[in-house]
Amino acid sequence: MKIDFKIMIAVIILLLFILITIGNKSMFSKWFTKKENFGPVLKQPDPASGIKILFLHHSTGRNIWDKGVLGWFTSYNAENNVNYAIVEQNFPKKSLYGWNNYPFDYWNIWVNHAGENPYREEPTLEMISKSYDLVIWKHCYPVGKILDDTGKPNVTSDIKSLENYKIQYNALREKMMQFPETKFLVWTIPALTAQKTSKDMASRTKDFYSWVKNTWDQKGDNIYLWDFYELETEGGLYLKAEYARGPEDSHPNEHFSEKIAPFFCQRIVDVIEGRGDESHITGKKQ
Repeated sequence: MKIDFKIMIAVIILLLFILITIGNKSMFSKWFTKKENFGPVLKQPDPASGIKILFLHHSTGRNIWDKGVLGWFTSYNAENNVNYAIVEQNFPKKSLYGWNNYPFDYWNIWVNHAGENPYREEPTLEMISKSYDLVIWKHCYPVGKILDDTGKPNVTSDIKSLENYKIQYNALREKMMQFPETKFLVWTIPALTAQKTSKDMASRTKDFYSWVKNTWDQKGDNIYLWDFYELETEGGLYLKAEYARGPEDSHPNEHFSEKIAPFFCQRIVDVIEGRGDESHITGKKQ
């Protein structure tokens, strides 16, 4: 009887455990997976929209997005009898990939791990291009912490140097051009405040900006720029103090974000409507 009683208790405990697990559905995923992992790898646009736009960003992009981007497009659609739908998404996410959106990371996900399947829960261009007509991507300001070159550029390296950035950008350009039916809008590199960088690093940031603007970007293809760097620096080396959250914080502040959000939206529309190579790359009306 003692053995039967122990077996009965064990069976009851097992049944209770199964019932609790079923009731909680994803108990184990709640224990071992961060909440951010839930949801689709790629947000899907409204299928009824005419032009589908995807904005990939982190916190700097979020600041601009929050200053009326959706409302701007609602008004523009109504006034111009069009249906442009924009969706935003963190890219890459903190988990599984990691909160890094340097040139290496775009190359790593879109070139090094290209294909029909996501890489570490991040969508590839093969996936994105099937859902969106325009893809916008950018870096956050730590990208400006650029180190000296070694003379040995390496596309597979995550070392932040001009030589590596350039070779990774060239590979990304070749990759984006494999999707001629999709347009791409790339933000120029963000600047840092004078207190959060050195003159040498700031100069290398400006060198990369100039190279992207004057050499990497080419007319007549499906790739365009939004000149965020020019708006932030107005020709200088650093994010202007009056545009920053603070001397030690290189995020754009609320006033500046609100000021340039319409320029961002206008630049998107210029690209969509075929004026990407002629209109001003800051989005300001000429």
